Parts: sequence; structure tokens; C-alpha cells
Amino acid sequence: MRSGAGRARRAAGSSNRADGKSTSVREIRVESWTELHERLFEDSWQERLGRHRSNFAYRGRALASEGLETSLQRLGGEPGSLEAPLIRSFRKYARQSDVPYDSAWNWLALAQHHGLPTRLLDWTFSPYVALHFATTKLLRYGEDGVVWTIDYVRAHELLPEALRKVLRDEGANVFTAEMLDRVARRRGELDHLAENDDFVLFLEPPSLDDRIVNQYALFSLMSSPEASLDEWGEQHQDFVQKLVVPAGLKWEVRDKLDQANITERVLFPGLDGLSAWLRRYYLPRA
Repeated sequence: MRSGAGRARRAAGSSNRADGKSTSVREIRVESWTELHERLFEDSWQERLGRHRSNFAYRGRALASEGLETSLQRLGGEPGSLEAPLIRSFRKYARQSDVPYDSAWNWLALAQHHGLPTRLLDWTFSPYVALHFATTKLLRYGEDGVVWTIDYVRAHELLPEALRKVLRDEGANVFTAEMLDRVARRRGELDHLAENDDFVLFLEPPSLDDRIVNQYALFSLMSSPEASLDEWGEQHQDFVQKLVVPAGLKWEVRDKLDQANITERVLFPGLDGLSAWLRRYYLPRA
């Protein structure tokens, strides 16, 4: 189990290091669509493959001031005490057929996908999908947005050996529920693996519906419900980047995403997504 020092560090929050010095992730404020494009796709060249294949996960939000707290942490109270009853009740009332097979990680992914507060955080493999979520709320167009990026390949190099071995054996860069089950069949078993250091891994959910598929979805999963991804990012600043999308650039980004067919109609298939797209598309800018 994690030592008392590790628990204390987690409780202390993400604003300070153990040596008392303030830390922060890399923050870049882009000035144009061209610069934004270059930043999102930089470092994607893979010499070994001879291809452009990015190792980054992307998360877009309407407000640049928003950090990387999970929905479970934003709920308030003690995340470690709330997680078990939330998931237990969700499983009790959901249908067994809603997951491909009975796995703690499949249930966690399904719960997150349908809005239950969990320790998971939504990411995507697609920088354009992330930009959509940074520019979808028109009432926030007077405020800066953000796209967070994390190098999940480098993040996984810090995992406990048992988890790294699973990735090596599979020749994979991210986890599936089946892969995680080989090392930890229950949520609490991840915390035991952490020892004194929290870790983050990236989980690709099963294709539960067209929304998961079209959004090219990916989840980050911390080693425990209390662990802070903000704090982890500040301790590993080379892996994390915060791209600020200025308020004045949002309309241009939004219009170009619409032209590229990155819209609610595609990302939220069905009549609800279609209506959301048309409502936003035809709303006068004034």
C-alpha cells in the first residue's frame, strides 16, 4: 500500500512540490489557426515507422481555467468513499448486456460514458475532436478555451513493471479492459501497485456505441480515485502541455471545424446531435 507520505502529498493539492517551489505545466497561447495546427500535430513523426503517428492524447475544454479534475473529484466529499457505492449502484440498475463482458474496467468506462462521476477523464486521439469540445459552448466564446495534451507513451514508461509488461507483450501503447484484467481485476488493486507514487494510464474503451467510435475516445485512469492528474502533470511537465485557444480565435476554429465535418451531427449520432449542430450552426453570431 501507499505510504502515509504519499497520502499526505496527494491531500496537499497540486500547487506546490515537496521542496516548496511552485510548479506548473507548460502553457502555450497560440495566436492563429496555423500555429494551433502546428502545435497540435508537432512531434508526430515516427522515424522507426517512417510515418506520422502521434503519441498524444487530447482533451478540449471551453474554459482555459479548467484543470484536470475528474467528475468524481468535482462531486465533493471523499472520492475514495464515493466510488464504490456509485459503481455498485450503477451496475445494479444497468443491464449486464450493456458491457461486452463483466470487467471492472468495462463498467467504469460505461459509467463514465453515460455521465456517472468516476475517476476517469475523457480524452481523444483526435486533435480536431478536442478542438470541437473547446469551441462547442457558444456562451463561452468571450473566454479562452484550452486543449490539453499528454504524451501517453512516455507516461506509460513510468508505470509499475507489471503494467509495462502487459503493453510490451501486446505490442500496444494503450490499455484495453482485457489487458488491465491481467494485472488488476479490481479497482483497488491499481492502488496497491502504485506503492509511493501515483501513476496514470490510458484506457481505450470498447466500442459501446457510435459516439465512442466517432469521438475516437480514450480515458485516463489514475491509480486511485483521490490521485490528482493536475499534480501528476506538474511533476512530469515534459509530458503535458496546455494549449490556450484565445477567445478571439474561437469563431475561426469553429467555422473551420464545421467545414471539416467535425460537428455534433457526427460526434453525437442521432437526432439529438443533429439538432444540436443545426441550432448552433444557424445561430446568428451577433
